[in-house]
Amino acid sequence: MTRDAPPPRSPARQRFRSLFLSDFHLGSRGCNPAPILEFLRGIEAETIYLVGDIFDLWHGGTVQWDDRHSEIIETLEAHAETGTRVVYLPGNHDAPMRAPGMNFLNFELAEIVTHVGADGQRYLVLHGDQCDARILRWHAMTRFGSRMDALFRGLDAWLRRRLNRTETERSLIQLAIAGINHIIARGSGYERRLIAMAEAAQVDGIVCGHSHKPALRESDGLTYANCGDWVDSLTALAEDHSGALQLLQWSAAPASAPVGATSAAPAVAKVRA
Repeated sequence: MTRDAPPPRSPARQRFRSLFLSDFHLGSRGCNPAPILEFLRGIEAETIYLVGDIFDLWHGGTVQWDDRHSEIIETLEAHAETGTRVVYLPGNHDAPMRAPGMNFLNFELAEIVTHVGADGQRYLVLHGDQCDARILRWHAMTRFGSRMDALFRGLDAWLRRRLNRTETERSLIQLAIAGINHIIARGSGYERRLIAMAEAAQVDGIVCGHSHKPALRESDGLTYANCGDWVDSLTALAEDHSGALQLLQWSAAPASAPVGATSAAPAVAKVRA
């Protein structure tokens, strides 16, 4: 692996106190390395939390891995080498990294951590598969679903090549995958179990990934924040230096914009004023 030089500091880079990113699925058919790289090269943060499924170890990763996947890891390592704290919280697709004593580059590895915001609010941070419904915790079920997802994404890639369509155009297969994931994946029970975990830990909220469904809202008096994914939603959760949280969504525009923003009047989704 050839290491790039650390990313240069630039006034145009967006600066945050903390960033929460999940579900890159490096090595899988669903991975979108180009927007991940562009996003990581355009930000600075004191802390970056990698909230699981950064690698997709279920699919081996060798066939789908390319230089851009390596560049993503190199860019994250460059952030760590220039002073950013990088915390990796493995998920179900990279669960082997939960092994006791595991080390990876200059990153901290943990299954669950508590993040203290600039405003003193405390959040549990974890991937979220720990709160799946029982049937979705069956290894055979999740493996089967993952393999089917890869099969359909492979078919989608083949059709795009045949029809000369770009990667940014949403296809019927992509829409079908998103719809199926929405129906079977988690539902409100998933969120309720995570909120119950935060309540039991006596914190102010919880930050997760896993479901590929970005969210930032109050639930039973606590904050539920899901940083989404970089397969379909292309989103991240950010904390500014006042402690306010917002969801960011990557687009091909010059900068990331808050989810739901318009070009005329950008809106920032904050949990607390």
